[in-house]
Amino acid sequence: MKAGIVGLPNVGKSTLFNCLSNAKAQSANFPFCTIEPNVGVVNVPDPRMAKLEELVKPERVVMATVEIVDIAGLVKGASKGEGLGNQFLGNIRECNAIIHVLRCFDNDNIVHVDGNVNPIRDKETIDIELQLKDLETVEKRQEKTKRAAKTGNKEAITEDALLERIREALLQGKSARTVKPKNEEEEELMESFQLITTKPVLYVCNVDEGAAATGNAYVDKVRELVKDEDAEVIVLAVGTEADITELETYEERQMFLEDLGLSEPGASVLIRAAYKLLKQQTYFTAGVKEVRAWTIPIGATAPKAASVIHTDFEKGFIRAEVIAYDDYVAYGSEAKVKEAGKFRVEGKEYIVKDGDVMHFRFNV
Repeated sequence: MKAGIVGLPNVGKSTLFNCLSNAKAQSANFPFCTIEPNVGVVNVPDPRMAKLEELVKPERVVMATVEIVDIAGLVKGASKGEGLGNQFLGNIRECNAIIHVLRCFDNDNIVHVDGNVNPIRDKETIDIELQLKDLETVEKRQEKTKRAAKTGNKEAITEDALLERIREALLQGKSARTVKPKNEEEEELMESFQLITTKPVLYVCNVDEGAAATGNAYVDKVRELVKDEDAEVIVLAVGTEADITELETYEERQMFLEDLGLSEPGASVLIRAAYKLLKQQTYFTAGVKEVRAWTIPIGATAPKAASVIHTDFEKGFIRAEVIAYDDYVAYGSEAKVKEAGKFRVEGKEYIVKDGDVMHFRFNV
């Protein structure tokens, strides 16, 4: 699963990417610093892994991961190909979710592409470009569906009606995600359209060091603006976070965070939020060879969860042996969980819960 970092040039996207992935994307004080999208695979911070490692003492530990894509800055006119618009918008289309970085700090030494700091205007600039690109996609698709709808094709009539609702929303300056599918058929159609503005979005307000713990007036305006969007807002002092990642010891990093009034790096908060934004959760396998976190969609059944280990596990699924994470920790081992009667055997219909510790039985 991929989350793409977007925003205007010079708002801190590449610096944020560096914090998250330690894959040092070029970061400089001019637009179009990142020409090709950088991709980083980022571990999802999860304190449960440390506890399982302590109890099981495995040979190795493998964390869950999220792919983060640093996409070069959009500009006005990107939907018509301005700047490197077509390329950037194509990169966004390939992502499953959007991390939208907004500059919420004043600094005369860092130029703003529009001359002054205004996160509300910046957000609207990006939104408009994404909406215009989606409008173009919708209208092209409508050309085909309208022809088919005129022949009485029921599927085409349904599709055209949904496209028209989306088109009207986009013309009103609303993102396609504001159009709610009426049924499962519309839900599947929405997904097939692959519109950029249907992707879930997380707003990152990039502040200066003094506002890292509390935010500032710019952040308050962003929160007010997006309150009806069903989107999370995270406050991050991206430049400061970058400085923290450069410190050599854990103790030094913790002292720096405490001085800022923070309990953990903002980057950790952001990665977990991105994971949640992608509607993902984790189950664990725990043995002496390996403790591993596996990523699955929320709501996945036991066979679907098994398939992320190997497709044969799903094909030949017999049963899942399940221990709730809290029970594993409370009793300290699989054997003691069994003695306490907390070990469960589940079938094909079982919906996996976040934190389940699982073994699969299968036959191919």
